[in-house]
Amino acid sequence: MNRLSSLSVSNHTIAAAHRPARPLVRTKPRPQLPQCVLVPQHYERNYAYPLLVWMHDAGGDERELKKIMPLVSLRNYVSVAIRGTSSLKRGFAWSESPDAILAAESNVDEAVAQAKQRFHIHHNRIFIAGAGAGGTMALRLALRWPDRYAGGASIGGCFPVGHSPLSRLPLARRSRLLIMHCRDSETYRVEQVCDELSLFHAAGMSVTLRQYPCGDELTTQMFRDLDVWLMEQVTGVASSEHHDAALPSEWN
Repeated sequence: MNRLSSLSVSNHTIAAAHRPARPLVRTKPRPQLPQCVLVPQHYERNYAYPLLVWMHDAGGDERELKKIMPLVSLRNYVSVAIRGTSSLKRGFAWSESPDAILAAESNVDEAVAQAKQRFHIHHNRIFIAGAGAGGTMALRLALRWPDRYAGGASIGGCFPVGHSPLSRLPLARRSRLLIMHCRDSETYRVEQVCDELSLFHAAGMSVTLRQYPCGDELTTQMFRDLDVWLMEQVTGVASSEHHDAALPSEWN
């Protein structure tokens, strides 16, 4: 398994495992909303593309999208990343206060609206994903607005707690969620995942959970699996390219 970097606060920069054969086309967003937008190679204006919104981990920023997307896909999506709502000594973070959640929601809405103005985006194929704290926020927004997002994914980020993440449960039951868990994580432990699984079952939710034999870090396999899962949601066809890790017996 090709490991990329730690998800912990001490090391947030994601090192790309390879560089694209051709430079990605980058657009210039409005100055008031720091963001990075990437256009797929061989962009076809007549095709309605899925849009992937990426949310960085604590200590990162929107520029990591340029390292993330070569690991996901350079052809399948228009993608956008926005900056966290609070500043750290190094990088930015996603505060979980009510005001910060509303600010994150507003910034994502603005970024999505701008992407729709510039590119041909399929309105039913907008996905939101992130790593660590960004993954937690991605799940929160996907559950908060299941009518806006076709699905939400988190890599190494726990299910959101506090401020009623399941306040729209009847609609949230239709949400398609992917949670990628690092088996040896020190920040998102197996016991917490088991508690979350009990919650999903009690709430009548359907969540795809994958576990990876690593600590608090990102791997190239995670991003390949993210691409496979996203394309399954787009096409409605299950792929044979899954690489699911075996789960402990109590999860089965």
